[in-house]
Amino acid sequence: MSTQPVQPKAAPLEGLVQIGASVEDVIQQRLAEERARLEREAGVVKREIHHFKRPTERPFTRQQRGHTTLLFGGLTWKHEKLVHGALEGLGYRAEAVPTPNVKAFQTGKEYGNNGQCNPTYFTVGNLVQYLQTLEEQGLTKQEIIDRYVFFTAGACGPCRFGMYEAEYRLALRNSGFDGFRVLLFQQSGGLSQSDAEAGLEMNLDFFLGILNALNCGDVMNEVAYALRPYEVNVGDTDRILDETMDYLHEIFRKKRPWKLDENMSKFLGGFSDTAEYLGKFVKQIKGDEYVPALERCRDRFDEVEIDRLRVKPIVKITGEFWAQTTEGDGNFNMFAFLEREGAQVLVEPIGTWIMYMIHQVVQKYRDFKGLDEAAVLPPIWKVAPRARIEWDFRRKVAKLKLAEAIFKSEYHKIVNALGGIAHHLADQYELQRLGHPFYNSRAGGGEGHLEVAKNIYYSNKDLAHMVLSLKPFGCMPSTQSDGAQSAVVSHYKDMIFLPIETSGEGEINAHSRVQMALGEAKNKAKKEFRESLERAGLTLEECQRWVEAHPETKRPMYRVPHTMGVVGQAANFVLHIGERMKPEKN
Repeated sequence: MSTQPVQPKAAPLEGLVQIGASVEDVIQQRLAEERARLEREAGVVKREIHHFKRPTERPFTRQQRGHTTLLFGGLTWKHEKLVHGALEGLGYRAEAVPTPNVKAFQTGKEYGNNGQCNPTYFTVGNLVQYLQTLEEQGLTKQEIIDRYVFFTAGACGPCRFGMYEAEYRLALRNSGFDGFRVLLFQQSGGLSQSDAEAGLEMNLDFFLGILNALNCGDVMNEVAYALRPYEVNVGDTDRILDETMDYLHEIFRKKRPWKLDENMSKFLGGFSDTAEYLGKFVKQIKGDEYVPALERCRDRFDEVEIDRLRVKPIVKITGEFWAQTTEGDGNFNMFAFLEREGAQVLVEPIGTWIMYMIHQVVQKYRDFKGLDEAAVLPPIWKVAPRARIEWDFRRKVAKLKLAEAIFKSEYHKIVNALGGIAHHLADQYELQRLGHPFYNSRAGGGEGHLEVAKNIYYSNKDLAHMVLSLKPFGCMPSTQSDGAQSAVVSHYKDMIFLPIETSGEGEINAHSRVQMALGEAKNKAKKEFRESLERAGLTLEECQRWVEAHPETKRPMYRVPHTMGVVGQAANFVLHIGERMKPEKN
């Protein structure tokens, strides 16, 4: 029996070497396979990490300014019309996107992320919807991307507002407009946020123009809401508002930024930039380009005949910035609904929000005084570092205090030019004092302590019968504020406060809730009116006859003094008539 020689088996490493792999490669491969097996058994899966990076965006340059349209929106049509004029006066092509509607909300949900607040869906969807309209009119997507840019605010913090930019970009990409440019100005970015070659120069001229437009829009908006419920001839206020807004738009469009004289600039040399900077501030404070125009608008409004003896509950609007400002489906068309139900709406000016942001920076400087250099303040006997810290602190706070004073002065100049009908800005330090016991004024996000503070302020200062807070469904800062409001309402027993969460649906339910609270406010206003008649010793008929004998009291610019403890316009007017009639009776 023959036996075949047994061939020795090739070692695994030798076999792999034969096909071209080195021993070291084989060892590393076996180690990697074993490591992967052990990780799988232990439930540890190693994944490649991809850090998020903001996508690189085509710049908007100065050379593109002549053929690129700047889109913006999110405010009332009054504010947007004047901002449009200011931007054109600065040399930009600009266009305001329409007021968002429910269809825009649905578009935002279709192309955006889940779990966003409804202002995100409304504003993001509104932009996409507008671009789709441009496409329907014959423009290609590439033409839209090349010829238009969108300008909006940016921020960071505990609110989803910081995610708006990312949401715009996501929805634009998902809807086929990938590459559409979104320009941001940061709320904390100061007066200069762009370089010299940028298409949108966010410099001092830009900010002064926008602030003037917003302030004029605030006051014009409040004047219209103050007159409309009392107008004798329905539609007079809106007709004059349309005319005066067109007129103011032209004033803003034709205004040009102030510049230092060329000869003076050469004479000052290296100091010319500083001199021009200061000159713009002086021109803003001392100039009166807007005052004559606003006085002309005042005279036009004074042509509206009003009936001050109509008993109307005053409803103050507060809440989240966008929900309390917009005039459309985004807040269930609440302002028009309140007026149809017989209320006078006291709208919230954007100026309050601007003053709040300045105030918060002042508060931050106070809280962190000296802590930017060391973890703790130097001992009291180290005079030099203590003095330096004190000087730096006072210098920074002085700048902000000056900004507060200038802004408030400019706002009140507009109020006075329009007849003094609109309210002056609420004092931020008074609001902090009122709100802090219930809502810590250091808490950021949304309007912070303002929702609580304004509820107390307008109720206790005899400025409103009812406070209506409008906020998006699921808004975290507003939800926190509503939790604190329960303590506020229990402390102030006569307060009528109603929070309403807005979304793309539920309008009937929201209106029903408002009707119930408004009924209580109406009863409060009627009771106040009856008490004023008794206090003045008059009847309604006697008041009406006196008004007919004094036709000047039918004009909006006739000043009726405010009586302490009395809210409604009719009740205050009755007491004023009583005072006017005393000398006549004697």
